[in-house]
Amino acid sequence: MTIARSSLIMASGTVVSRILGLVRTVMLAYAIGVTTNAADAFGVANQLPNNVYAIIVGGLLNAVLVPQIVRARVRKDGGKGYIDGLLTIIITVFAAITIAATLLSPFLVRLYTSGWTEETLALATAFAYWCLPQLFFYGLYSILGEVLNARSSFGPFMWAPVLNNIVAIIGLAIFVGMFGPGANLYWDQSQIALLAGPWTAGVVAQALILFVFWKRIGLRFTFNFKLRGLGLRPALKAASWTLAMLVITQIGGLVQTSITSTTIAARTATTATFTDGIASVAVAGTAWLIFMIPHSVGTVSIATAYFTRMSEHAHTKKFDLLKVDLKKSLRSILAISAIATAVMGVAAFPIARVFAFEYRPTVALGTVLIALMVGLIPFSVNFMLQRVFYALEDTRSPFIFTSIQILIFIIGAYVCAALVPAMALVAAISLVMSVSFIVQGSLAYLLLTRRIGSLKDLKLASYALQVLGAAVLAGAAGYYVLFLLGGVSEGSYSVASGLNALISCLIIGGTATSVYVTILWLAKNSEVRSAMTAVKGIFRR
Repeated sequence: MTIARSSLIMASGTVVSRILGLVRTVMLAYAIGVTTNAADAFGVANQLPNNVYAIIVGGLLNAVLVPQIVRARVRKDGGKGYIDGLLTIIITVFAAITIAATLLSPFLVRLYTSGWTEETLALATAFAYWCLPQLFFYGLYSILGEVLNARSSFGPFMWAPVLNNIVAIIGLAIFVGMFGPGANLYWDQSQIALLAGPWTAGVVAQALILFVFWKRIGLRFTFNFKLRGLGLRPALKAASWTLAMLVITQIGGLVQTSITSTTIAARTATTATFTDGIASVAVAGTAWLIFMIPHSVGTVSIATAYFTRMSEHAHTKKFDLLKVDLKKSLRSILAISAIATAVMGVAAFPIARVFAFEYRPTVALGTVLIALMVGLIPFSVNFMLQRVFYALEDTRSPFIFTSIQILIFIIGAYVCAALVPAMALVAAISLVMSVSFIVQGSLAYLLLTRRIGSLKDLKLASYALQVLGAAVLAGAAGYYVLFLLGGVSEGSYSVASGLNALISCLIIGGTATSVYVTILWLAKNSEVRSAMTAVKGIFRR
């Protein structure tokens, strides 16, 4: 199976999952809003396991599992003993952390918030008791999925979240059917359980379904506590730097959530209602979910498809082939991220209107989304560069450039907290985050050149100028369409209703993408032509 086809198969699963995820988010907004205290309480509670999971997927397990499993396959047992031992350690640690975190729910909620009333804190804590067990199953999903990826079985890892979203959507449908929208006004245990319970049940289903695919490729997990002689020392050494990076990143996430949560006090002080436009935790979380769509569909699928092969090249010291893979992957990532930035930046307010049911929350969410989109390209490029370091079994370098990124973000976030009013605080912090991504990606590139030599032969600068130029023209075409639709002022067609906003997004996105693809096709862009060929091949089959 070619890299392009593997990436498209993974991307298709991610697209379906993300569409269902958007449906789930819209239903959640319908049930409890996006600028309400209940939405922020649930946002903090659900973010606690998600923060750790995001770091795990982007670092710890990815850094340790795939390169080590690739090397272990040459053993007589095909690496089974090694996999069992490594997974036994990780599962045991995850179980202990999950139990401890769940018991510490009241402390964690207070740690991640500032200026909340006791009533809102109690609601967030009740949600956290339901949400924090997700941590174990997110970890299990990551472990099982990375082993499948190391065996070149990419599809299940990307398609399993579809089941997660379906379970959560069913739960939300029952919730809205029983309690209706606005249930945030009077919360009891049944409402809390019915909102948060299916969210956790979906994560459980997402993890356990992967055992089915393990069985299909001939894998079966058995606990193995006899670890001596398995050669786990390199894996544990690689994990040490990534664990340190996890701690640093958690500090950044803590600062972000804590400062963002302070805007709830401003909302309460101004006697704001459901239609208020002061963004807080829920808006930040929703904007991040939207921001991650092109990254998950494009970058993660491409990086996952290339990672196993790059690990093999790194193990055999074939750095020229590794550079070829890096060039191909980065060119594809740049092509996708550039048009995504243009489309989502222009259509930010219509996109936000799909998730928000009033104009002022739409403005709040749209503004935060625009600030985040500034950082999409460097964020995605850095994600791929990190995978190269992990293939090289270098987890120290990612620790260095991530620590610097977090330090810049923390300083910028506190400056924003001191100078920026509550109405614009979340957007300002999001912009600081985008700037920190730019610094992080630049440092990652410089450190990688020290490790594997100059990357000038990849000719990425000229390629980036080509796709960015095409994206600017595509964005201009999309903006003209938005202008024809009346702009984004209150009452204009593009933000008058959720349906109008969705139609506007499709028209703007379709126009901009058509212009973009046409320009790059005429410029004989190999990535666009390869993607079109791969899509045609899949449809023929």
